[in-house]
Amino acid sequence: MDTTMDQLRTLIVVHETGTALGAARVLGREQSSVQKQLDTMNRNFRDLCGEPLVLKQGRGKDVLFTGTGEALVNLARDTLGDWLEGIHESRRRLGKTLMVGTTRFTLGYLAGAGERVAEEFEQRGIELKVGHVRTRDVLGKLRAKDVDLVCGSVVTTPQANDVDNELNAFDVMEWRRSGVSLLTNLPHSRLPGPTAPSSELRTLPLVISASGLMAGVLHSWFGADYRNKLHIAAEIDTVTYGFELLRSGLLRGCMLVTKGVADAAGDPRVAYGRGMRAVELVNDTGPRLEVLLGAFTRRGERAHYDPGHPLNLLWDALALENEQWQREQRWPTEGLEPDPFEVANSYNPSES
Repeated sequence: MDTTMDQLRTLIVVHETGTALGAARVLGREQSSVQKQLDTMNRNFRDLCGEPLVLKQGRGKDVLFTGTGEALVNLARDTLGDWLEGIHESRRRLGKTLMVGTTRFTLGYLAGAGERVAEEFEQRGIELKVGHVRTRDVLGKLRAKDVDLVCGSVVTTPQANDVDNELNAFDVMEWRRSGVSLLTNLPHSRLPGPTAPSSELRTLPLVISASGLMAGVLHSWFGADYRNKLHIAAEIDTVTYGFELLRSGLLRGCMLVTKGVADAAGDPRVAYGRGMRAVELVNDTGPRLEVLLGAFTRRGERAHYDPGHPLNLLWDALALENEQWQREQRWPTEGLEPDPFEVANSYNPSES
């Protein structure tokens, strides 16, 4: 067979766009070039299998894929996917490419570590690719091998050696752990503080996000149907909007945050906390949970590489960056130091 990878890619794009013209636009080619490839594959597979891959439906209509065409598209996706994954794996093993994921609140931290290795990476021709990862996907991206290293937060238990702990599948560089607290604009008569049992969440108006760390906390404490067990006053897409909603006074309620964020709310330099106060949650409902902030890689992968491999170089740079943050203590307040990564985007220097 003379079918090429380029022809397979063209067939996939035609399947996705519906027409040779649409595929030509995606691929940046002339329509005649795409049509020629389709005609060649149609002819070859009619001889080989007894039917063409696609049938024309008329001017302006999408082409119709035959059974053979649909089967070949599926096979092409698998073939090209495996081929690309093999190339990425080789580049990863040889240290030519390093894929790193970061959440919004750890981007600045990664940037500092990146500066430490930038010169050597450039001299060695190492490509550092950085992508945004949502908190709910931190470990999933590693499992799927979409990234080689990720910086972010996960919900875990204090029992680090628990055999059922999902973190056992990863190498973890722990930067800090934090409990779970509430930020609230409710009056003291409604929620006295400074602590409250987690079971009291059933009676409080809550501002919650549809997914992410705190959704995972509520799921662990109250079950998959926690929305039916709690008083949900508002659902939000971003934590920032939750801060603004409570600060506006439009809604009276509470929002679950890490203890670091709650502690920082009392700092006058932190704009998001104005008009709110922190109430620490004392767990009396389900498993004791903590939010772990750090860097993660697949377990044992770094050990397979020499110390000069890009993954190990960046890992070491992140460790140095963490040491610097700890020494400088840029957010000194009472009690635990607020998490500088989570408050960085909420601090307006002009309001100091």
